[in-house]
Amino acid sequence: MFNFIKSFIGSNSYLGVDIGTTSIKIVELSKGRIQPKLLNYGILETYGHLERFNDAIQTSFLKIAERQTSELLKLLLEKTKIKTVNAIASVPAFSAFTTTLEMPEMSDDDTAKAAPFQISQNLPVSVSEMAVEWFKIGKKEDEKGFVKQEIFVISVPKEQIKRYQNIFKLAGLKLKAIEIETLALIRSLVGNDPIPTLIVDIGARSTNIAVVEKGFLRYNYQTDFAGGSLTQAIANALNISPIRAEEIKRQKGLLATGSEYELSTLIIPLLDVIINEAKRVRDNYEKNQETKIERVILAGGGANLLGINHYFEKQINLPVVTGNSFLKIEYPPKIEPFIKELGPSFGVAVGLGIREFI
Repeated sequence: MFNFIKSFIGSNSYLGVDIGTTSIKIVELSKGRIQPKLLNYGILETYGHLERFNDAIQTSFLKIAERQTSELLKLLLEKTKIKTVNAIASVPAFSAFTTTLEMPEMSDDDTAKAAPFQISQNLPVSVSEMAVEWFKIGKKEDEKGFVKQEIFVISVPKEQIKRYQNIFKLAGLKLKAIEIETLALIRSLVGNDPIPTLIVDIGARSTNIAVVEKGFLRYNYQTDFAGGSLTQAIANALNISPIRAEEIKRQKGLLATGSEYELSTLIIPLLDVIINEAKRVRDNYEKNQETKIERVILAGGGANLLGINHYFEKQINLPVVTGNSFLKIEYPPKIEPFIKELGPSFGVAVGLGIREFI
């Protein structure tokens, strides 16, 4: 179990809260008969970022605004009538530093003693400024035949954690644990499946690309090319407002035909940038680890772009599926018509919410 804040065990229900760059997604889950049970869910999206670049909840260069974010969170809780107060939250991948380190094979006790020093030598800032967690992910034989253990390190600035604690306190919630969003995605979309997988999480302002093998996060990469880039390309080319461009993108995607075919030609060059980044991550990982990536899972709101699966699969030459986080939970039959759209968008929130029940 990965925590930056000590986890609280024993609550009847939990909130998974995904604070992204332009939206807040929340799920309320309790223990079900077989799988965790969905009690409630909600999403609050902001659209100011489409017209004003700096109008976002948070970005890789824009610090999260505590009071404004807490007000948005309170509004969402009010609208959804959620009563649970025990919350688990995610921090964006761009807020964390991740790396894989190799260490000589040794006992668990000796590893626990040696790892902090090794980690401190590889952090970009002083270890006193960071909250650090690490875990073993496997073993590797070097070119001389020596076996080394691999540990994956995740660190988040303590300042960022304090901001989140303040946000949740102002919103009237008890923040019980924090983890990076990629770990939550792995929990909801991959679990313990051993298949080497590339998760491409296409958000509004950034795309996160993660390599998952044997259920472990092995590599994490982020690019600023994302869904908003596609929207802006349409808006600029057609001389329309970004909000109207977003509507058209959602309606037509890559499947526009006839007089609207131009839409696809506007989107594809920027989508190719994202795909090429995914290829680069795959190729580098396969070269260094001698492991073949076997599939791609698309997540985030960008995974709902019409026609993206077929195009992505053709370009990367791997099976591509859309992630459906709702496969891991019980939910009311009445929301079945919306699951296809909700599944990839709520991957982080669901992954956070189910962590104490699996």
